[in-house]
Amino acid sequence: MRASLGTVVREWGRIGFVGFGGPPAHVALLRELCVERRGWMDARAFEDANAACGLLPGPASTQLAIFCAHRVAGVRGALAGGAVFILPGLLMVLALAALTLQDDPPRSVLGAAAGAGAAVVAVVAEAGIKLVRASLTGEHAARRAVYLVAGAAATILAGPAVVLVLLGAGLLELALRRAPAGPGLATLPALVWMAFKVGALSYGGGFVIIPLMQADAVEVNGWLSQAEFLNAVALGQITPGPVVQTVAAVGYAAAGIPGGLLASVVAFGPSFALVIGLAPRFERLRQNAGARAFLDGAGPAAVGAILGAAVLLVDGVSEPWQFAVLAAAALALLTRRVGTVAVLLAAVLIGVAMGLGGGPLPGA
Repeated sequence: MRASLGTVVREWGRIGFVGFGGPPAHVALLRELCVERRGWMDARAFEDANAACGLLPGPASTQLAIFCAHRVAGVRGALAGGAVFILPGLLMVLALAALTLQDDPPRSVLGAAAGAGAAVVAVVAEAGIKLVRASLTGEHAARRAVYLVAGAAATILAGPAVVLVLLGAGLLELALRRAPAGPGLATLPALVWMAFKVGALSYGGGFVIIPLMQADAVEVNGWLSQAEFLNAVALGQITPGPVVQTVAAVGYAAAGIPGGLLASVVAFGPSFALVIGLAPRFERLRQNAGARAFLDGAGPAAVGAILGAAVLLVDGVSEPWQFAVLAAAALALLTRRVGTVAVLLAAVLIGVAMGLGGGPLPGA
């Protein structure tokens, strides 16, 4: 069943505006639109598409949005639907980055960012913990555990070199599967490279971008302090759309609005290219043994990278009240009594209260 370009722009744009909550929310909204409300896809086709997007590097929920738009309106629909899905969150992230990363931001803004930043540590840790069980089930669980530990260790100790561990784990597992009897043998350029890694090499979902960005943005290039980077990650969480929007805040810190836009184009470009190019072959890709073997190696390493990222982000939490927010957020998330968006909004409100009440703020 086909849809007009105007329908795609309206419906995918709506999801871009209301898609708070990260990939699970995006998948649910896309399924409600394409399967339940409009009947553009049957349930099996949607689930197959979702699984196939999980085999691709980059932000999976963005790729699913592009694929669904391609399914109902062709290449033009994929380009338009993907753009309006990304744009609302991108504009919000850039506006908030301009507000929070200025030389002398208001105390209320500093407090909001500090509160959300503290809660984000718990959000990232919870995301990694939820993925561990799924990552270590099935065949070759012992090897997958090794890949997970390697990803976590590389994130904590080697920063941007984690991408080599992700690729190495995937290639090693592919080699082991194919041969089971034996062992498997200047600012803009830096910004473009960082964004390319985020968009083309971040296997395992949005949170894997954090270790890929942290070392480049904080340690190598000094675009952000650790606390500011933590705030940038928070911006990607409290705005709708994919977590990868965080790259726009880092790009803004590096080179202003043009840097934010450039980083976003580079980060999201591979998703459009991969989905549009591979859409006719998605089912075969999902069933391909080689692709599955590679992801069975890279996937656990990516989960380890997420857990390692949570460790690194703690360095951006400095005030006692932030640690209290972090502890409360972890308790709320890990007991599954409160959703991610509610936790982050509560943290923002606490931070605003601290800022307006004259409490201690990092960087103030």
